[in-house]
Amino acid sequence: MGLLTELRSSISRVTSKLFAPDQGPKRIGIYGPPNAGKTTLANRIARDWTGDAIGPESHVPHETRRARRKENVEIERNGKSVTIDIVDTPGVTTKVDYKEFLEHDIEKEDAVRRSREATEGVAEAMHWLREDVDGVIYVLDSAADPFTQVNTMLIGIIESKDLPVLIFANKTDLEESSVQQIANAFPQHETVPLSALEGDNMDEVYDKIAEYFG
Repeated sequence: MGLLTELRSSISRVTSKLFAPDQGPKRIGIYGPPNAGKTTLANRIARDWTGDAIGPESHVPHETRRARRKENVEIERNGKSVTIDIVDTPGVTTKVDYKEFLEHDIEKEDAVRRSREATEGVAEAMHWLREDVDGVIYVLDSAADPFTQVNTMLIGIIESKDLPVLIFANKTDLEESSVQQIANAFPQHETVPLSALEGDNMDEVYDKIAEYFG
């Protein structure tokens, strides 16, 4: 009976470990269309809390063509702490045309390679969204029209997965910025204005990250 009891106890301990809630960092995906400022935001967060950047920033579209991850970013707000893994994903679009790169003085061969990598990156980003993230920061250019097929599709997928989501209306430093336009597009979600480039309103950004993903 002693051996049987010990065996049951061992199985119970293993089962408890297997099905215990994961207390590790939350994987937070940064999503949005190309050139919305996702990497600029990811770098801003990473630098503020770890001192390191995640990846290069560029005005060239699809510069982020593979998901980049910064682990164990600990954000402390109002006496509380939340630890997240930031996943900076490629900009999602319905089509990546190599001619977009030609407009930025990139040689055709390199442009074709970049467009292929960007297309693969979009597929990777969608995989992350469906399988591997615990929450989403959705970044939109507040100076651009948010009523697009891609934005509607992605927000729909996020909602179908019941993932917590924050919508960030970025680039408020631009004269043509309209945060209200972003808020009107997705009234069911909270919209937070910011300029990742200038660092404007980052206190509220971190408050909301801690609130939604903590």
